[in-house]
Amino acid sequence: MAAGTRPVLSVVVPMYDEEEVLPIFFARMRPLLDAQGVSYEVLVVDDGSRDATAALLTSAATGWPQLRLVRLLRNSGHQAALSAGFRRAVGEYLVTIDADLQDPPEVIAELLATARDADVDVVYGVRSDRSSDSWLKRSTARMYYRLMCRLVGKDIPFDAGDFRLVSRRVVDAVNALPEDGRVFRLVIPWLGFPSAQVAYVRAERAAGTTKYNLRKMFGLAFDSVTAFSAAPLRLATWLGLLGGLVSCAVVVAALVIKIAGRSIPGWTSTVLAVGVIGAIQLICLGLLGEYVARLFQSSQGRPQFLVGYDSHEDLGHHTYAEATESRDPEPG
Repeated sequence: MAAGTRPVLSVVVPMYDEEEVLPIFFARMRPLLDAQGVSYEVLVVDDGSRDATAALLTSAATGWPQLRLVRLLRNSGHQAALSAGFRRAVGEYLVTIDADLQDPPEVIAELLATARDADVDVVYGVRSDRSSDSWLKRSTARMYYRLMCRLVGKDIPFDAGDFRLVSRRVVDAVNALPEDGRVFRLVIPWLGFPSAQVAYVRAERAAGTTKYNLRKMFGLAFDSVTAFSAAPLRLATWLGLLGGLVSCAVVVAALVIKIAGRSIPGWTSTVLAVGVIGAIQLICLGLLGEYVARLFQSSQGRPQFLVGYDSHEDLGHHTYAEATESRDPEPG
């Protein structure tokens, strides 16, 4: 691809310690993309890998001109790596896909064809079969999507992860957002661009082990809720009201017992009342603290990722985008 030429398709692939899956990834991805008959780039965002991922990618790029490596200085998280890809990709259409090949790259052709035929800006890859995932992952995913549909709205595609195609209009709109708490599977539906869906069967991981453990999944869910909804604050209000009602009930009960002359010196009722009210207060303070912490982090203005290397900068193919332009969080 000549310098300054915009490819039709950019495939953004966030990676973290994926050396085991890379040979399979190369063997499947390149023939598929070469057969599309359109110009493309494969933009791999190395999220501070500690293994040989970066070295293998650099070596592969010597024989695959369309392969582009963007390496972050430190592990910044999956959503931050996607943000770096959105900032750096130059294609007319952008596809995001994980390196583990659970989302089959063969579907990319269908995503692109659907976007063109239906004249839409977003095409979601929707998992029609997740039997390859563990029971725990399927269960937590169902709870996540149900919660998001209730909090954010029914426009959230159920069982659609981060495997999707978006047009350049969507990429520019996402990059223009000033917010720090960017969760792509919520932000993109919220923008409201015309969309379509393509169903596929989710496969088993091609090699290696998942880097998205239970802690990170819960972290994503928490970021999704706090970044996109004030419901937890309202929950704190309702818990406070409940605590007030419980306190009133305890006081009335104590007065009735006192008037009836049946009061017995003891500590059970006192401990119960103090424990209930104290727990509710702590929950409310914790929820408020999370939102205050987000405001504090936003006021600091620190970038959530820093690009240490872009292989196309050395070749003069891309203009450097300042790291401070994007502050998209997801803790490592």
